[in-house]
Amino acid sequence: MGDRTTGAAQTRLSTGTSGLDDVLCGGLTPHRLYLVEGTPGSGKTTLALKFLMNGRENGERGLYITLSETVDELTAVAQSHSWTLDDIDLYELVAEDEYSSDREQSLLHPSEVELGETVRGIINLVEENNPTRVVLDSLSELRLLAQNPLRYRRQILALKHFFARRNCTVLMLDDRTAEPGDLQLHSIAHGVVSLEQLANDFGSERRRLRVIKMRGLKYHGGYHDFTIEKGGLCVYPRLIAADHARDFSADAVTTGLDELDALLGGGLVPGTNALLAGPAGVGKTTTAVRCMLAALNRGEKAAYFLFDERLSTLLTRSRALGMDVQPFIDNGQLEIRQIDPAELSPGEFASAVRTSVEKDGVNVVAIDSLNAYLHAMPSDNFLVLQMHELLSYLAQQGVVSLMILGQHGVTGELRTDIDISYLADTVMMLRFFEAEGEVRKSIAVIKTRTSDHERSIREFKIDATGIVIGEPIRSFSGVLSGTPVFTQRTDALLQLDPQTSDGAK
Repeated sequence: MGDRTTGAAQTRLSTGTSGLDDVLCGGLTPHRLYLVEGTPGSGKTTLALKFLMNGRENGERGLYITLSETVDELTAVAQSHSWTLDDIDLYELVAEDEYSSDREQSLLHPSEVELGETVRGIINLVEENNPTRVVLDSLSELRLLAQNPLRYRRQILALKHFFARRNCTVLMLDDRTAEPGDLQLHSIAHGVVSLEQLANDFGSERRRLRVIKMRGLKYHGGYHDFTIEKGGLCVYPRLIAADHARDFSADAVTTGLDELDALLGGGLVPGTNALLAGPAGVGKTTTAVRCMLAALNRGEKAAYFLFDERLSTLLTRSRALGMDVQPFIDNGQLEIRQIDPAELSPGEFASAVRTSVEKDGVNVVAIDSLNAYLHAMPSDNFLVLQMHELLSYLAQQGVVSLMILGQHGVTGELRTDIDISYLADTVMMLRFFEAEGEVRKSIAVIKTRTSDHERSIREFKIDATGIVIGEPIRSFSGVLSGTPVFTQRTDALLQLDPQTSDGAK
């Protein structure tokens, strides 16, 4: 036992689910017994089958012992993922004839006989097949047969010692239907992975997992989102910014507009994020696209995560404003991904951002908008924590991040769903104001952590040529408040073209 334990501590056994291996920092310790618990439909069977298939690929023999499902049901699960279970031994421990009246007896309590027979059946199957990996599905039946905790615990301990002598790595599945609050197995198992399925008031259900216990192994604690896709579980490990960092140049890059660069004190700095806040229709998205287009023209890559607007509308409107991004989509420099917040979990979104940065090599990430992203979160507190970790990660990767935050209202006092301005390195405030009987727009940089930015408020307009930023506004006060007051005519306002659409978002 000593030599084998030492070897197990130096090696890891893949679960077959890469995201779970990442959560476990490499995988499982071989030759141990693990508990996978979760309510029906949470993905236990899919995870277990993938575990056995991974062993098959490595030349290890797998055994699936089912007390609850039939072999036909297991085969159907595999077929739904386009898997084959060839060379994996599947056994239904209870045959149909065991339920016949001929099998009934009255001298002993049925549970005492059936539990012993069931455990012996498990032992016989393992001895006959000599597997390296074993799945036992499910423990709820054993618990019901035992009828009291002492007998149940003794039988599980007996199985644990038996499997240890056989050098088996075992997954025991528990659907928590017999005793939902029973922690007996937690103390016996070497490790415990809990799968959860949560129903929302709207949208699809959300799934998440948590490693409750793993003896002798470092792992990432907390909840990790996952989905069940064709091919198995897709686990999205919780983003930990401290684990990701790389060297990059911190020289400011242009936004493509000299006046906006001046407002920012030189441009946008890699490794920082910029928040564009303002009411609907003031030009937040157009400004973000203009900044992104400048990066694309420099030969960089960008990813745009679109929550609010339809992709076709964004492309059509950008083209009409002289900012056609379709060629960059065609050549692979730009990825625009339309997100449905009702269908996407926060962990899956963070994973998509990581993929864009680490695999696709993007330098600019835009999130449009944070309002919709908020609705994907269970509470405001989680949004702030999630955004803090995501922005910290992007900063350590040297990415320029653009975040759009819509404010409620048009003029006067505006409010937001949540204030995350303190997380932003740069805050650009876009506002409407009225002058000479016309609705006009202003832009100001009210915060930047990386440069001595310009304090003035400038007028800007959006026309067929794109964005035009004028001189600082000095004849009005209170522009940012939404209720400007005319003081004196000391500057010239931009001339608006009545034939040009100015309805940018």
